Amino acid sequence: MRRTRLAHAALAALLVLGGLSAAGTFPASATGSTTEPATSARSAEPAADGIVTAMQRDLGLTRTQAVARLAAEKAAATLAPEARRTAGAAYAGSWFDAPSGRLTVALTQEAPAAARRAIERSGAAVRTAEHSARQLDAAKARIDRLTAPPGVGGWHVDPKAGTVVVEVVRGKRADNDVQRFLSLARRTGPVTVEASAAPRTLAAGTVGGDPYYTGNVRCSIGFSVYGGFVTAGHCGQPGAGVSGWDHSYIGTFQGSSFPDNDYAWVSVGSGWWTVPVVLGWGTVSDQLVRGSAVAPVGSSVCRSGSTSHWHCGTVLALDETVNYSQGAVHQLTKTNACAEPGDSGGSFITGDQAQGVTSGGWGNCSSGGETWFQPINEILGRYGLTLHTY
Repeated sequence: MRRTRLAHAALAALLVLGGLSAAGTFPASATGSTTEPATSARSAEPAADGIVTAMQRDLGLTRTQAVARLAAEKAAATLAPEARRTAGAAYAGSWFDAPSGRLTVALTQEAPAAARRAIERSGAAVRTAEHSARQLDAAKARIDRLTAPPGVGGWHVDPKAGTVVVEVVRGKRADNDVQRFLSLARRTGPVTVEASAAPRTLAAGTVGGDPYYTGNVRCSIGFSVYGGFVTAGHCGQPGAGVSGWDHSYIGTFQGSSFPDNDYAWVSVGSGWWTVPVVLGWGTVSDQLVRGSAVAPVGSSVCRSGSTSHWHCGTVLALDETVNYSQGAVHQLTKTNACAEPGDSGGSFITGDQAQGVTSGGWGNCSSGGETWFQPINEILGRYGLTLHTY
């Protein structure tokens, strides 16, 4: 690995910003990371200065707004799993509302009054919903068992709308196979249909940059784990050798899954080592990783990749099924941060919390687009890995 870059990452003081904790009656708890609680002293600072700079550029925020949003998102990420446990069967989803800076929790009409009051006292806004999260998740699971034609881009639960959103590729709505799929999907529960672009993975042929290579494919490192790093599954098969930015040997794909999932991990050796750093590419400072608390829908998220480098956006949906040409991939998170070929496998991070590795998307960083990432905690759990944190 590039020694000068690592020295910079390891020694940089990295200006950090004070955070706010969630108010209310819920106890602090970890929200996804098995290695470090999200509310620990080491993760109290929401982000390094570079994250704030990137959010200013990509989300149109002032510095003050970016700092305040990161603090509010951190509080919401801590509050969300506690709100779900408090609501029980009446839970209908939650999301971060950027204008108010608060977590919004949807509850069915059957929610106990005590649970509603407890969630409101915690600082969250409460909305009434017709369908519970359990009902919506069940409807999506039934759609997951269908075979989607190429004209269907994907589907996910939208807690704000209280439905499962099925995305149809623009110009394909009248296709007979699409119509049959939509007819079957509507039988599973509440479904709405939206137009979208066709999703694709973001691997690329061998070009210059700061990537890793397997064969003639260039992808991007996601996050360091003890013993290696995680990345996208479509970038390589188990046993495939991996070389680094300088074409020296790094290690080997130890596990990989694509489609159905889009994750993999690569062992590291031959003089390479792991560090809890996401590269800023000179656009922002290199970022330290302190945990993997899941960011709710509506939160900001930034992405690092070997082609388009640093870009930020917003989490649009969790647990989306994406219908690539190679087959459906499940449990992806949807964002409007842009990406381009070669960014596959790269890092998604909110504040200092790892979120996932780039899977695919549509569009580019000139005209905009949407992307999906495979959540980091699922990858860690699947392979029994431990995230390398600072």
